Amino acid sequence: MGRNSTTFGGNLALPVHRWFRYSAGFAADWVAAEVGRRGARRVLDPFAGSGTTLLAAQAVGAEAAGVELHPFVARVARAKLLWTADEAAFRARALQVASDSLALRPDLPQAGGLTARCFPAETLGPLLALRDAIDHHRRGDDVDELLWLALVGILRRCSPVGTAQWQYVLPGRTKARVALAGDAFREQVDMMGQDMSSLRLSQPSPPRARLSESDVRQPFPVGEDWADLVITSPPYANNYDYADCARLEMTFLGDIGSWSDLNPLRRRLVRSSTQQMARYDGETVLRTSPGLSPIRDELAAVYANLAEVRRTRGGRKVYHSMIVAYFDDMATAWHQIRRSTAPGGQVCFVVGDSAPYGVHVPVERWLGILAVAAGFHSWHFEKVRTRNDRWENRKHRVPLHEGRLWVSG
Repeated sequence: MGRNSTTFGGNLALPVHRWFRYSAGFAADWVAAEVGRRGARRVLDPFAGSGTTLLAAQAVGAEAAGVELHPFVARVARAKLLWTADEAAFRARALQVASDSLALRPDLPQAGGLTARCFPAETLGPLLALRDAIDHHRRGDDVDELLWLALVGILRRCSPVGTAQWQYVLPGRTKARVALAGDAFREQVDMMGQDMSSLRLSQPSPPRARLSESDVRQPFPVGEDWADLVITSPPYANNYDYADCARLEMTFLGDIGSWSDLNPLRRRLVRSSTQQMARYDGETVLRTSPGLSPIRDELAAVYANLAEVRRTRGGRKVYHSMIVAYFDDMATAWHQIRRSTAPGGQVCFVVGDSAPYGVHVPVERWLGILAVAAGFHSWHFEKVRTRNDRWENRKHRVPLHEGRLWVSG
């Protein structure tokens, strides 16, 4: 339980969690164990992702609330929470969709782009037919969202290229096993239906679990002093472009047309990658932001070090500004989390440290200091595993770790 609690792999065998593989997650079994062990009644996840904490808390009888700003990921989480919907209606409409899709001949995109590179015509046609059939059978109910999730959940399995789950798509690579769209859809629907049925037996009256597509840095729709336990995994300060995590699915659905179409979303998310740093004045924010005052001196030293190292690197990534933006955002987030955490409540951040350009950033310590500055009482860190300890093909040799930052309210 300890070593694997920070990774998502075990979720792929769990009902509902396995409906969509979202790799920026952590172990649902560990969450459920913590909620049960601490006797939590109300559980909050302010970086809810695809709903791991919400589903795990619900499974052990706790009410749960989550906040997620990425629109696609939030929709996945909300769809998962609909596992209580009518299984028979879901299966019946899915059967209609699968049957009707066989007669459809949707127009294939003429231009290139990610969808064309990831799906040859013989694969793309049946997938688009499923999409169109789902749209045709929409009734404005929960089954609509479950069918949508059944489709987006099979896209990567049906692509013959290297559709890495986190975070990049690699059209230059191929996979040995590729699923046919119709078969994959029927298998996905059957798996979802089985999960809905089994959970209905084990949880006939599940507690409420809700998700808000909101920004954790702003007041979100969870009441003051609401949660007695907060379990989450925030963005890591290691240059992952979280806006890009579902570009394959969003492009297929027509939500975006290109990588640059994600820029408006990048500007809205917590800033943890250099792709989000356009027109950002890190030096001014470092000097003037009141939220950074508890760590300003240490952060300024790391900022200066990163700025100096950057001059010697070909890519010249603006890690120095990214680090300032990240901790400025997280300082703001802590104040909103404090507002919704009950006195005496506990907060757990599953998080790891960072070393851009080989300059170490003590992420968990600085987050702990910012939490206390936001009104929490104390913090401690439990290391779970070591990262970056195999040096082949690494960009630096700074050993990193991952674990659980516990904050007491």
